[in-house]
Amino acid sequence: MAWWLWLLVGLALLGIEMITPGGFFTIFFGVAALIVGVLTRFGLAGPAWMQWVWFSGLSVASLLLFRKPLLAWMRSREVKRPEVDSLIGETALILEQVPAGGVGKAELRGTSWSARSVEGTALAAGKRCSVQRVDGLTLWLKTD
Repeated sequence: MAWWLWLLVGLALLGIEMITPGGFFTIFFGVAALIVGVLTRFGLAGPAWMQWVWFSGLSVASLLLFRKPLLAWMRSREVKRPEVDSLIGETALILEQVPAGGVGKAELRGTSWSARSVEGTALAAGKRCSVQRVDGLTLWLKTD
């Protein structure tokens, strides 16, 4: 195969990696195609069958050697966000009355949440309550 075809295939595979969400697969095939293209350009890759052997070997070897460290490195760079469970024990302000057994509104960290009473009693607007548990987007509150 012509050297420039290997380069085109390599660039196409790298482009596919960039537009697909995923776990870093086609990047290794793209880099292998680029390497084979360069080797072919300088006459070091041999005949077509040997180019395919180079491509296959480089792709699989780089996938096995570098994928796991690359994924670990990417995960270490992710922004760590606090768990929702870290809201337990915080103080929320009741925005609108929470009727006994019903749902109302409360503010916590500047955000409006649905609120329920853990005790099953009504919570008056303007009252401060502590968060006992978080269930989806609903705070279960207890009077302080």
